[in-house]
Amino acid sequence: MRMFKEKRNKYLRTITLDDIRAVFFPRNFWEKYRYLGSVPFNEDGKIFKAMIPLVLTMDYEAKPKWVPRWFLRLLHLFGSDNSIVRVRNFRLHELKNKLTKGILIWDYKMKWEWYDLRISVSGDTYLMDLADDIERNFYKRNKPKE
Repeated sequence: MRMFKEKRNKYLRTITLDDIRAVFFPRNFWEKYRYLGSVPFNEDGKIFKAMIPLVLTMDYEAKPKWVPRWFLRLLHLFGSDNSIVRVRNFRLHELKNKLTKGILIWDYKMKWEWYDLRISVSGDTYLMDLADDIERNFYKRNKPKE
């Protein structure tokens, strides 16, 4: 049994008091909407400003009105280990996915050039269309500046 615990701790993060603080008292945009997946954290960058409407729309659609946001962040911490690839507790992970209807930002990145933004989301088609429109608008705005 001891050997199993050592292996498990090797792959999972250690939950700190700062993680607990971020659940109940988030300091910034990234900590507040972290339960949605890969939310941008650099608040002075162009990518952050371009993705704010997407994150807010996803939050509106994913969060049930009767569930407080801190509860979703708590489920994300203890169910998914604040990650989109690890699962700490499968039942809590599935509960969070059921409450949020599987809405998640998988990844965002710059591709090919500094003005080409790629956003990967899961959710309804209108959320994917919004992500596509943000990508297209980001390209149209920043390509002529080069």
